[in-house]
Amino acid sequence: MTSTPLVVLENVNKHFGDLHVLRDIDLTVNSGEVVVVIGPSGSGKSTLCRTINRLETVDSGTISLDGQPLPAEGRGLAKLRSDVGMVFQSFNLFAHKTVLQNVTLGPMKVLRQSKSDAETRGMELLDRVQIGNQANKYPAQLSGGQQQRVAIARALAMNPKVLLFDEPTSALDPEMVQEVLDVMTDLANEGMTMVVVTHEMGFARRAANRVVFMADGQIVEENTPDEFFTSPRSDRAKDFLSKILTH
Repeated sequence: MTSTPLVVLENVNKHFGDLHVLRDIDLTVNSGEVVVVIGPSGSGKSTLCRTINRLETVDSGTISLDGQPLPAEGRGLAKLRSDVGMVFQSFNLFAHKTVLQNVTLGPMKVLRQSKSDAETRGMELLDRVQIGNQANKYPAQLSGGQQQRVAIARALAMNPKVLLFDEPTSALDPEMVQEVLDVMTDLANEGMTMVVVTHEMGFARRAANRVVFMADGQIVEENTPDEFFTSPRSDRAKDFLSKILTH
């Protein structure tokens, strides 16, 4: 199988004031690949994720999507945001719109789909994440797990080339985590290109093609889940795994 690079970061650096949050990041995500980014808090994982759709700008280095450098602003940026779906920790749904309206807003506004087309597709996606029966409710009427599945359907409605997940389960009650991870695992199995920042090691083991371990703003090592979890190479990764896998 030939791998086609879809997201490529080369020598990317990012500072917040004096804090060097991304240090010389080189990362290639191939089409259809699921890359799970793990590491201690403050290691730069979320920032890395947010640079891929330019929610964060970078100080130096290049990021390209499908062979094109990320656009800085204007129409190109809107196009990028539709090509790169993002699912956040905190759902970010519009409280005053129904579930279906949340999912159809982007396709109608950005992709210029007709209301009926957007709604047909929106219902398909809500069924796919198993909440079609909630389409006319408002976000506040749903559980956190259901809201996050709406957010995933909303991202999918833009037909993105890649989906970014920034700790999508960390705001959820434990009993809701699995329902969201199940949807993500299904997407992974269907060949969706995904970059997932998460603390859920079971998901990393089950769904990732590659695990990227970050610490102090750097990619310390990357490997297949089997190799990474059974024989991490770096002391940082060994230390990290010893702390989390014993709990």
